Amino acid sequence: MTESTPTIFESAACVSAETIVPLIQIKPLDATELPKKFTFNPKEGIDNPALVISDDTEPEVRPRLCILRREEGQGFGFYLSRDTGCRGHVVRRVEPWSSAERSGLGEGDRVLEVNEDFVDDKDHLTVLLKVQASGLQLYLLVLSAQDYEFAVSDRRDLMLLARTHCGEGCSRPRLCHIKKEPDHGLGLSIIPIEGERGHYRLNPVIQGPAERAGIQNGDRLIWINGTMVSALTHAALSKMVKKCEDHVTVLVIDRRGKESYTRRRLPIIPAFAKTHNLPYRPKTLLLTQGPQGYGFLLRQEKLSSGRIAHMLREIDPCSPAETAGMEDGELVLAVNGEQVEDAEHEDIVSKIRQSGQQVTLTTISIAGRDYYTQLNISPLLFYEDHIPKRERFPSPSHAHEEAHSTSPCPRLCVLHKEGTGFGFNLGCVQNMPGAYIGQVSTGSTGERAGLCEGDVVVEVNGQNVEEEYFDEVVRLIKKGGTTLRLLVMERPGYENLRKTGQPINSGLTIHSNKVPDISQDNFV
Repeated sequence: MTESTPTIFESAACVSAETIVPLIQIKPLDATELPKKFTFNPKEGIDNPALVISDDTEPEVRPRLCILRREEGQGFGFYLSRDTGCRGHVVRRVEPWSSAERSGLGEGDRVLEVNEDFVDDKDHLTVLLKVQASGLQLYLLVLSAQDYEFAVSDRRDLMLLARTHCGEGCSRPRLCHIKKEPDHGLGLSIIPIEGERGHYRLNPVIQGPAERAGIQNGDRLIWINGTMVSALTHAALSKMVKKCEDHVTVLVIDRRGKESYTRRRLPIIPAFAKTHNLPYRPKTLLLTQGPQGYGFLLRQEKLSSGRIAHMLREIDPCSPAETAGMEDGELVLAVNGEQVEDAEHEDIVSKIRQSGQQVTLTTISIAGRDYYTQLNISPLLFYEDHIPKRERFPSPSHAHEEAHSTSPCPRLCVLHKEGTGFGFNLGCVQNMPGAYIGQVSTGSTGERAGLCEGDVVVEVNGQNVEEEYFDEVVRLIKKGGTTLRLLVMERPGYENLRKTGQPINSGLTIHSNKVPDISQDNFV
C-alpha cells in the first residue's frame, strides 16, 4: 500500500460519529448496461414507464347545511328569489349580523332542500311557504352559485347529490294520523326499549288502523299529539293514549333513520316529516279578477278558541272565487305566498287589492286550523305541493306597447274525457254572457291540452259562445260527448282583439302554452 492510498480506517475517520456510511464498491459500467436513451415516436405514442399522465379530476361539488335560528317576531335575514331565466331558488341580500349570515348562507346560494325536503324542482311559492312555516328553526341545504351552475351544466342529479350528503339510512320521519276502530282500537302496541329510558318502539297489528296509517313494525316513537315522548314514562304514555277520543297523531321514524339523525346531530321534528293520512290540509286558490271583482268578502272574526282569524264570506255564485273552489267560512293563511295569519286585517286587504288581476290565496277550514293548533305546528307545513301558476298580465303603462309588440291569438285545445271528467272548472260573471276557464286540475286532460286559468272561452266544438250565458255553455260542453274542442284566449289579448272589431275564430289559432312570470323576491 502506497502513502497516496488512504486506508479504510483513515477514510472512516473523516466521518462524524453520528453518521454511518456503508462501504460501497464502485465499478465502471459495461456498455451493455448503460441506460437507453428515450426517443419519442409520434406514431407509437409515449411508452415510457417513468412518465405518468393523469386525467384532470372533476371539481368536487359539496352542498352545505345551514342551520338558521330566529327570535319570535323576527325574520331569518335573507331574501328568497326566483329569477326569470335563472334556475333554482336563489338566496339574495343576506342581512349583516342576521341568523342567515351566521349560518354561512351566502349571496347567490341555491336552495336544494328546506327542512330535509328536496325543493329545487318545486314551485317558488311552495318553497317560500315551507320556509315561513318552519317556525323558529330552519334547515337549508344549499350549493354555491358556482357549484350549482357546474352541477347543472354537468347534468348532475341534484336530488341524488342532496341525498348523498345525508349519508346512508337517511329516511325521513313520518307524521301519521291514526283513527280508532271499534274492533281494533288504534291497532298498535307501544313497547319500551330495554336500557333506553324514554325510548319506545311500535308494533302495529297487521292490516290494522295504525299500519294503514303508515306505521311500520319497529318504528321509533318520537312525538304524540304534540308532546315529545322522551320525557314520558311508559305508564304516562299509556294513559295519554287511552285518553285519546277517536284518533291520535304520532311522529315516528325507523331505526336506521333515527341513527342517521343522531349521527348528524339533527333533531327529529315535524318540519322534517312526510305525512300519512292527515285529516286536514290547506289548499291554494288562484283567482282571476272578473269585471265585478273576485266575488267574496274578507272579514275579521273571533273564533271560539279566542283566536282572531280572517274569514272568507259571502261568495257570489259563478264568481271567480266560487270557480276557484272557495268555500264560505274558510280562513286565509297566506296571500301570494306570504304568511298573513298574524297580519293586520287592513294589510291583508291591501295585499289582495295590490295583486292586480290575479291573487293566490292559501286557505283552511276552521276545523283544520283547530287541529294544527292542538298539535302546536303550522298547517302551512303540509299544504298541497301544487300551486296554480299566475298569469302574466301587462301593467297599464305597458298595455298599449304589448298590444302592438305581440300578436294575440286564440288557442285550440282538444280534450278527451277521462274518469274524472275534463279536469277544469268553468266560470262566469253573474248575469253576464260569456264564460272563462276556472281552476285546471294538475295532470288532467285540460292541463295537457293547454288550458290555463282565466282563459276566455270563445268557441265550444266550433260554436261561438261569446254571447251565450253560462248554462248554455255547459249544455254545449255536455252535448259534445267524450271529445271537447275549446277555442280559448288569454283575457288581455282577447280584450285587445275585441277592440279592433276583428272576429275571433280558429283561423287565428296557435297551439302554444303561456310562460308564467315567476320573477319574485321575498324576504324571510
